[in-house]
Amino acid sequence: MGLGGSWDAEPLAAADIDAAEAAIQAALEIGITTFDHADIYRRGKAEAAFGEVLARTSGLRERIVLQTKCGIRQAEGDRPGIYDLRGDSIVRRVEESLARLRTDVIDVLLLHRPDPLADPEDVAKALMSLHEQGLVRRFGVSNMSAAQIAYLQAHLGVPLVANQLEMSLHRRDWCEAGVLVNTAEAASIGFPLGTIEHCRANGISLQAWGPLARGRFTGGQETPTERATAELVAALAEEKGTTPETIVLWWLQRHPASIAPVIGSAKPERIRACRDAAQREPDLTHEEWYRLWITARGAALP
Repeated sequence: MGLGGSWDAEPLAAADIDAAEAAIQAALEIGITTFDHADIYRRGKAEAAFGEVLARTSGLRERIVLQTKCGIRQAEGDRPGIYDLRGDSIVRRVEESLARLRTDVIDVLLLHRPDPLADPEDVAKALMSLHEQGLVRRFGVSNMSAAQIAYLQAHLGVPLVANQLEMSLHRRDWCEAGVLVNTAEAASIGFPLGTIEHCRANGISLQAWGPLARGRFTGGQETPTERATAELVAALAEEKGTTPETIVLWWLQRHPASIAPVIGSAKPERIRACRDAAQREPDLTHEEWYRLWITARGAALP
């Protein structure tokens, strides 16, 4: 999301392309080869900047997995921002993404947000057409519940392979939902219970957006609980010879659901700080994982 310069209508600048190249190279250096986009990021300029780097870097496209999302339409004129998973709209957005990314195929297409007006048969028809034309290899969703995934899958001829959710040591509702069953606190958790289990049972990869929690535990803290968590994260990082960013990502990766963090930063130094999360198995004991969770939630488990 950070590639492409500003969110306004200013055209893509040469400096934006250079910055994108630096971020991509930093990711490749530490072993990251999957790149996640969305058609709305920087109003299309994130994809365009990435596409320019692909065009000028021989052999890069063959070395990476390219993922993008569609389904959100930003506000335009008098029209507010809306969700749009009409079949024709999906096809049009994919064609635009392919042009911006300077590629002939998208490896994974995610439906960005649920659209209450979407007809699953219409959606499935559009996705299968894209697949049969060789424009998209695989499909997934983002920000969807188990029931929504199952409903769409019932109409689709190929398996959904991914669900991208906000998951981090700060956004823990995906984890809290499973342990607050039969407690008074359960009503305060909005995360749809059973979604993690459904994805695991059906081979749907879980991708975590916002996994670094915008630096809450590795930069600026706003509350006593966040400060206590940051101190624990720093202590574990020192003990294990790694970075605080890695500890925060390891907390997700240590979960048996094989969660794949989607690092949102475009800063090369921030990306490189995640090296051990990309190259090493999560080095957290059962007790250390729980200690991080309990410290971040600021209360004992029920």
